[in-house]
Amino acid sequence: MSTIAIIGAGPGLGAAVARRFGAEGFSIALISRDQAKLDGLAAQLQDGGVTARGFAADVRDPASLEAALARAADELGPITALQYSPLPSRDYLKPVLDLTPELALEALRFSALGLIHAVRTVLPAMRAAGDGSIILINGGTSVKARHGFAGTSVAFPAESAYGEMLHDTLADEGVRVVQLVIPGGIPKLQLENGIDDVAQRIWEIQSAPGPFRTMLIPLEEGRE
Repeated sequence: MSTIAIIGAGPGLGAAVARRFGAEGFSIALISRDQAKLDGLAAQLQDGGVTARGFAADVRDPASLEAALARAADELGPITALQYSPLPSRDYLKPVLDLTPELALEALRFSALGLIHAVRTVLPAMRAAGDGSIILINGGTSVKARHGFAGTSVAFPAESAYGEMLHDTLADEGVRVVQLVIPGGIPKLQLENGIDDVAQRIWEIQSAPGPFRTMLIPLEEGRE
């Protein structure tokens, strides 16, 4: 059975993506820092007929993240889809004049370096199979810097650059690398079916070869 690992899983977008992929027969590996919350979310998904388990890890701790992904593959089956969508700390949304080197480095560890560790853990199996998808979820600062959101304005573009390079490098190997940019809070975007529309878009963009970046809505209509 195929497995999607959702890094940054929570009751909002992570749960919606889990339901959408679960409907396609995927097992769901839920990854975030709080095991108790993960267990609660997994139980809700299981009540809906979706195979799901939680694996606690901190994206800033490479060893814990790599171990969680390895356990997920052992317990649920090969990870054929990886979604990287941890929610940035509010500290990363400080004004640029408050940005210290230490905070910038932490933001980079959270966004770019965490993604690199995750990809290097799951990519060998995807390449061997000639199939897989890597999905990046980012805010609008991944494509346009904002001085009031300094940490993500530094870290998201680095994450995006890595993802785009992967997209170009792996295009002929059957491994799809895509980014969905969500410029603003999902509840404020007034989508017809709310967060389920976002999950559906994620399913669509990772299902077949296509461009690296997809904007959920035009950047000028969002806030972040």
